[in-house]
Amino acid sequence: MPFISRMIVSLSLAIRHRRELRNLLDRTPRDNSILLLDPEALRQAGVAALALDFDGVLAPHGAPEPLPEAILWLKRCEAVFPDDRIFILSNKPTDGRCRWFARHFPAIRFISGVRKKPYPDGLNRVAELAALPPWAILMVDDRLLTGCLAALIAGALPCYIRSPYISLGNRTVAELFFWLLRAGERGCLRMISLPWGEQ
Repeated sequence: MPFISRMIVSLSLAIRHRRELRNLLDRTPRDNSILLLDPEALRQAGVAALALDFDGVLAPHGAPEPLPEAILWLKRCEAVFPDDRIFILSNKPTDGRCRWFARHFPAIRFISGVRKKPYPDGLNRVAELAALPPWAILMVDDRLLTGCLAALIAGALPCYIRSPYISLGNRTVAELFFWLLRAGERGCLRMISLPWGEQ
C-alpha cells in the first residue's frame, strides 16, 4: 500500500502548502509544456539546475525514451546549464530509461534510491550533487501533489506542466488513470483552498 500511504502524506502536506500550490495552479497557463520553457530565460531568472520528471514531462506515461521534441529541448538545456546540473527525478527511474540517457545524454543523471515524491529527498540529493541551495533548482513536474509539492517542501522552485505528454493509443488505461489523478489533484486543491479551508 505504498501508493495509498504516499497519497495520504501528499494530502496532508498539500493542506500545509495549499496557498503556494493554488498560486502555482492559478498562474500556470493551460497549454504549459516544457517547450514553453526557455532554458536561457530560466538561467537569467536565477535557475542554476533542473530536476525533471519523466512521465508526462518528457514523454507519455511509460515511454522508454523522451519524445523527439523533448530531446531537442534537452539539447537546448545542455547548451545553457553545466553538464552536471540537469537531473531526472522520476518516481519510475527504469533501467531502460537510465540506459537510454547514458547513451544519449551521459551527463544527465537519474536520482534513485530516495523516497518518492512528494518527499523532498530527491531534491535534497540534487542540491547535494549540484552543490547548490535548493532555491536555485527548478523542479519540472506534471503533478501538483508529487513533484511540485516536493519542490515547495525542499525550498526549490516548482514548475507545473499543465499540458503533459499523453498517448491514449499506447497506454489507454494508465493514461486515463493519470489524467483522472491530475484532475483530482486540481479539484482537491481548489476545495482545500476555499475560504472555509483557510481557517
